[in-house]
Amino acid sequence: MTLKELVANIGIELESDGFEVASMNTLSDASANEISFVSNSKYLKNVSSSKAGAILIDEANREAVPDGCIALVVESPYWDMATLSKFFWTPIEDDNLPEAKIGEGSKISSKAEIANGAVIGKNCTIMSGVYVGTNSKIGDNTILYPNVVVYKDCVIGSDCIIHAGTAIGSDGFGFASNKMGEHNKIYHNGNVVIGDDVEIGSNTSIDRAVFGSTTVKTGARLDNLIHMAHNCEIGEYAVVAGQSGFAGSSKVGRSNVFGAQSGVAGHLEIAPFNTFAARTGVTKTIKTSGKTYAGFPFMDHKIWLKIQGKLARLVK
Repeated sequence: MTLKELVANIGIELESDGFEVASMNTLSDASANEISFVSNSKYLKNVSSSKAGAILIDEANREAVPDGCIALVVESPYWDMATLSKFFWTPIEDDNLPEAKIGEGSKISSKAEIANGAVIGKNCTIMSGVYVGTNSKIGDNTILYPNVVVYKDCVIGSDCIIHAGTAIGSDGFGFASNKMGEHNKIYHNGNVVIGDDVEIGSNTSIDRAVFGSTTVKTGARLDNLIHMAHNCEIGEYAVVAGQSGFAGSSKVGRSNVFGAQSGVAGHLEIAPFNTFAARTGVTKTIKTSGKTYAGFPFMDHKIWLKIQGKLARLVK
């Protein structure tokens, strides 16, 4: 729809039609036919360089919007972004799409369901209770164990193994809240992309992105009962033990190792080749490689051991 038609849903009246809106996106990734938003002052630095055609912003910061970009001035940009996100939500299933394509040599259980528009590669094994959603793609030689769910539009590479009960592409825990404590759902219009040679344990949940993709890169190993929130990125050959969690938009570099019940806060970046002992809580971005951390909040592993030793002596 046109920008004028779209923003009428949040009470904004434009004199002209504006442009044909393709989608919503972040400030840094948006193009001229997309709209974006500013929900936090720390992102104001990205407004001047954004290529978005229009930006949701509050009155106090409207002057930050560059020439050539339409300022959509609202009281609560985050709330209105959530309201508009539903207009870009595609159908959960689409019977008008062609039947799923199944590659040569693939074995599909009669109790599995493959939605229209999906593509299954060669020599795959799809077991009982598996669901592969509309427009999802599975590479060659991949195994999906019983009751794995792959939501619409998600991509799984070749030579992957995904164990029973894992969900790929469910909505992230995303909503806007107002002063009355009411919640407005943010529709997650991105997807999940899993690289080649990835193994994921049972009952793990990987949420789809709000915009763009949540990614697990080539060679990663994820244990059982792990949660990856929307827009996370797990680097190549990373290893993550059970019950670990990654908050939204956290980015983990190549070959990091996480012990059981580790946690990473949102919007952080972790340099490659670090190790985190069990129950480590990462609360800040890590720019150095080759270190071992422990504790909450996280610290150098050797320092953590000394602290534990001193505490033990205090209670004797």
